Amino acid sequence: MMSAVHEDVRERGSVRYTLTGTGHGHVWGVCAEAEGLFGESERGTYELFGWVPEKTGGVPAWVGSRVWLVPDDEALDAWLLEDAESLGQLSGTDSLLLTGLDDYEGPPEGYRGRVRLHDGQRRLGFCREITRVLPPEQVSPPLVLRGLAPSDHLRTALMKGTRRALNLEEAALEIRDSQGELLTDLLLWPTISDWRPSSLGADLIDLELHTGNFTPVPEYARPIWERWLAGPPDAVNAWVGLDTRRRGAWHDLVRERGCRRSHRDRPTGHAYELDGRHITDEPALYLALGEAVNGPGGYFGGCLAALDDCLRGTFGYTAPATLLWRDATIAREHLSQALTPEGRPYDLFAGVLEALARGGMDVTLT
Repeated sequence: MMSAVHEDVRERGSVRYTLTGTGHGHVWGVCAEAEGLFGESERGTYELFGWVPEKTGGVPAWVGSRVWLVPDDEALDAWLLEDAESLGQLSGTDSLLLTGLDDYEGPPEGYRGRVRLHDGQRRLGFCREITRVLPPEQVSPPLVLRGLAPSDHLRTALMKGTRRALNLEEAALEIRDSQGELLTDLLLWPTISDWRPSSLGADLIDLELHTGNFTPVPEYARPIWERWLAGPPDAVNAWVGLDTRRRGAWHDLVRERGCRRSHRDRPTGHAYELDGRHITDEPALYLALGEAVNGPGGYFGGCLAALDDCLRGTFGYTAPATLLWRDATIAREHLSQALTPEGRPYDLFAGVLEALARGGMDVTLT
């Protein structure tokens, strides 16, 4: 049972964050402000010896949202480096430094062979050998929930004050927009490291959490989150001025919100229309398709497998239906030459058309 303070906070419309225990369903508290949500994550750094770029001029500072590193040894799987950045070539060497969020632990232990790199659309180059650079140990800043209205469960834990009581185990930080709709939640393993009375109101506290392996939202995505926290977009194409990196961050929130909402499927025979003028990269493809089916900020897949799932129903669509894809030549130009994780070429544009056809969508290209 939440305290009267909790109800008062809700009545004032100031609940943005709710900390809940995922194992037992307890609500630990609610608040309007969180400090430490945005920041820089611990990233893997690799030195690529004997780096040979695919094109003159090397790779850009931001390499790509999904960069695949493919060993020459076909018995080994490619591994993924997300949100990859180039730190440039080391002075006086032929080595390139590459950093990003590791999908796996990195290259197989002891592997010293050649590695080829690509970003899913174009080949970037290759190196004769790769090694992980161990970064200096970093201390993650705490996540501070300011003006938190604590539940009775949290008050009890704070009164006990033991190490066990202050370990909240697995928890989720639910984040709502200004309309009170759940936008997303972040999985945490928090331990209470400090708490104090808050200046934001009587009976409220500032709760400081050590969150272990929590990955903060990257700083470049902060304006996008702030836009969505104000409420979902009320017009299509609000994302078109963003670069590929930020379009991906926009789609992350589209997916989080879309997969949590119940969708009212339209009846069979519905005619959809897709604005293809801005489909110059993969995030734009799924953003435009989501808005064609489900309106501003709508979700309808983020990869071919997710698109297949959406076409089966419960995501606003019922087969059969029609889709008028305007300015389709733009997507054909930018998405026809894609690469699998192993670096094999395929046609993403054709793959989307095939998926839509399998799902009962009759597509007309203009």
